[in-house]
Amino acid sequence: MAGPRAEVDGGLLEGGGQILRVSTALSCLLGLPLRVQKIRAGRSTPGLRPQHLSGLEMIRDLCAGQLEGADIGSTEITFTPGKIQGGSHTADTKTAGSVCLLLQVSLPCVLFAAAPSDLRLRGGTNAEMAPQIDYTAMVFKPIAEKFGFTFSCDIKMRGYYPKGGGEVVVRVPPVKQLTPVTLTERGAVTKISGRAFVAGALPFKVAKEMAAAAVRCLRKEFRDLYLNVQPVQEPRDRAFGNGSGIIIVAETSTGCLLAGSALGKRGVSADKVGIDAAEMLLANLRQGGAVDEYLQDQLIIFMALANGVSRIKTGPVTLHTQTAIHFAEQLAKAKFTVKKSEEEGDASRDAYIIECQGIAMTNPHL
Repeated sequence: MAGPRAEVDGGLLEGGGQILRVSTALSCLLGLPLRVQKIRAGRSTPGLRPQHLSGLEMIRDLCAGQLEGADIGSTEITFTPGKIQGGSHTADTKTAGSVCLLLQVSLPCVLFAAAPSDLRLRGGTNAEMAPQIDYTAMVFKPIAEKFGFTFSCDIKMRGYYPKGGGEVVVRVPPVKQLTPVTLTERGAVTKISGRAFVAGALPFKVAKEMAAAAVRCLRKEFRDLYLNVQPVQEPRDRAFGNGSGIIIVAETSTGCLLAGSALGKRGVSADKVGIDAAEMLLANLRQGGAVDEYLQDQLIIFMALANGVSRIKTGPVTLHTQTAIHFAEQLAKAKFTVKKSEEEGDASRDAYIIECQGIAMTNPHL
């Protein structure tokens, strides 16, 4: 099946790990041999980092493919995919590299496997520069499942920067095709809930302070709304190392979910962490999108694969989203349009409609 290799410039647009995730997932799904050059060329530490390597190795294993040039610091890889297998697979970043990003690269592929998949993902569950696992569970999962698939996500152990050590088990039954989605009606916010957590040596009062500060900030905007941000002490046997953070999710009358989140850092007060998360949520709500800024890029690959036209309403289109669209068009030949939302009330807002004619990817094994 080795046709001509698709050539991907790893320095374009987002210019980082996301290009690798989108292009190798599509390569695997489409049976398209791939070469990626200039990987993370503009980054302070160019080339592959451990978390990128574990993602590539996982994709290789999922489809019994061949991978060349995959070493730490390498700026060029070639990948020749095989058949998507299903079954049990383990990926371990051996660092605090994000398990959520491992899921991002593997989930689209295993939906089109011959059999159900069990993915054991190890690394950071609540790490910087990536969605927190709570975001994956509370926001990504219910919205992504509108494409007509399901998956379960079992958090065995939480892991934080810098040690990692977290573990999540994800089970995914395959599907024949993906259904297109329309997520354009934001609706009114009906409730806001969330969790503020501490793990390891950090005192519980830190969680209580994060939660209280977030609620105070949100109360200014939402006088009468149901607001519930639970402070949580992660059990010792379910968390590796020390960490703290918060995620807050707004639910709307049309079933939209938008979030704000933040992680605790040395030298940053618990109050500030709580307020940062609340302000991120409020900013996402003000933009008027039906999905928040972190969900938009994660949905692009599913829109590209779906059987029909999908439409989502977003705030300003992020660089990650532009990148995902670029490679979905280049590799999968999906057709996207991005237009400023013309709906009344959006004139003053920075809202956009992303529309995609999906390629109607069909699982050959079912």
